[in-house]
Amino acid sequence: MSKKKITSLSDLGGFVFSTNAEANFSEDHKAETLQNNQQYLEAHFSNKGRGGKTVTVIKGFQGNESELKALGKFLKSKCGVGGSVKNGEIIIQGNFRDKIMDILKKEQYNVKRIGG
Repeated sequence: MSKKKITSLSDLGGFVFSTNAEANFSEDHKAETLQNNQQYLEAHFSNKGRGGKTVTVIKGFQGNESELKALGKFLKSKCGVGGSVKNGEIIIQGNFRDKIMDILKKEQYNVKRIGG
């Protein structure tokens, strides 16, 4: 039986080591969510790596995960389509970039169109 080689820190599985005896690892570090008018979002159109299916990707949200998911749910319901929230991005099925940009602007977000 061979041992698995560790090639990066992610292979340690989130293990944290500190020599500081006073370190407190139980603190919950939540990202502070900025107000809507302070957010700078990017609206991308993509079909790469998705089997040719088109999606609209919203990037740049600064805040906690629950508020990102709430915004994703709001956008999906306004467009009447499916989607998901992964890796800090909102993925909406279909090419709804212009509609999503209008919705976000009405909600006081700063939105920039990225790509074609």
